Amino acid sequence: MSWDITGMGALACVGGTPAGIFDSLCAGRGGLGPLQVFDHEKYRARQAYEIHDRARPGVDEPGRATRWLLAAIDQALADAGHPEDLAEVPVLVGTTLQEQRSAELWWREGAPLEPDALHFGTALRERYGATRTYTFANACAATLYALAMGTDLIELGEADTVVVAGTDAIGESAFGTLDRVQNDVPEALRPFDRSHRGMLMGEGAVAVVLTREAAPGRRVHGRLRAVGMNCDAQHSTAPDPEGIARVLRETHRRAEIDPGDIDLVLLHGSGTPKNDSTEAAVLSQMFPAPGGPLMTAIKSMTGHTLGGSGLLSLAMGALALQRGQVPPVLGLTDPIEEAAGLRLVREEAATAELGLAQIDAFGFGGINAAAILEAAR
Repeated sequence: MSWDITGMGALACVGGTPAGIFDSLCAGRGGLGPLQVFDHEKYRARQAYEIHDRARPGVDEPGRATRWLLAAIDQALADAGHPEDLAEVPVLVGTTLQEQRSAELWWREGAPLEPDALHFGTALRERYGATRTYTFANACAATLYALAMGTDLIELGEADTVVVAGTDAIGESAFGTLDRVQNDVPEALRPFDRSHRGMLMGEGAVAVVLTREAAPGRRVHGRLRAVGMNCDAQHSTAPDPEGIARVLRETHRRAEIDPGDIDLVLLHGSGTPKNDSTEAAVLSQMFPAPGGPLMTAIKSMTGHTLGGSGLLSLAMGALALQRGQVPPVLGLTDPIEEAAGLRLVREEAATAELGLAQIDAFGFGGINAAAILEAAR
């Protein structure tokens, strides 16, 4: 069983299209910069991975998450050759903060705010005539949860095609909360390196068009073989290795593959010591050295794009399978002990023949998800 990805769209701090983002990642160009719109004196962390699209530098605007969501969907529909009329097409959106920043700007600065604009369904209905919209707030795994429901809708005969998307803009309350709860102050997001100090937020949106089977002659970016998910609820923030191992085994079972079949892993790689060590330890057992798949972590250049991060990794995985190219983990010079046996791509992009990719997404509360993507040839 598989489903075809016929269209992709994305924008992040390092590019305005999926190809543009992938090119930046392969070149090792990250989007880290000084935080632009919050009072720096209030926080220990002063850096973020922002999209610089505000009309006036240093002056924030409401509605950016929605704006990016529509832009990513526009790209994906055009890429798929699909009409913009989505009246009969379910649209599933994963997010962490939704339009929280717009509410902050209304409260703090009196920015205009219509309550129905806080829900993505309003904009999706106005732009595309969409009548079946769903929003998922499953932490960092939100878009892979949305992707799983999309496959269910297709298999149940509820739809032949779905649009799955994710979007998040940095909110001050979320940034401030993260700044207080992390023990150290990260200057950059450095997954699996001994210098890692924690997570820094990023911004962006991503969308894919997923269908039961592409029309003859239509380009296919990749074939989704399976999505697995669980919620182990072992701890509010700390990942549980058994919960992660279970979701990966379940995903492999659904895809009818063995770990040895996998050529590439797009890691969750959040840059926090506990998450990195747990993910690396689980994968070291699943893919014992020597050998194993190539691995990368794109958050080292995009920052943590929150609810959309899993689907963004999947889109980058599709391009990696197409091009036979794997971006490096930026800043990885001294891997943590748990990652010593993993084939982490370092310093520059790697080239290889790739057939199957695994995408990891693990969120607070033990909300875990993974996907298996197959090259379309």
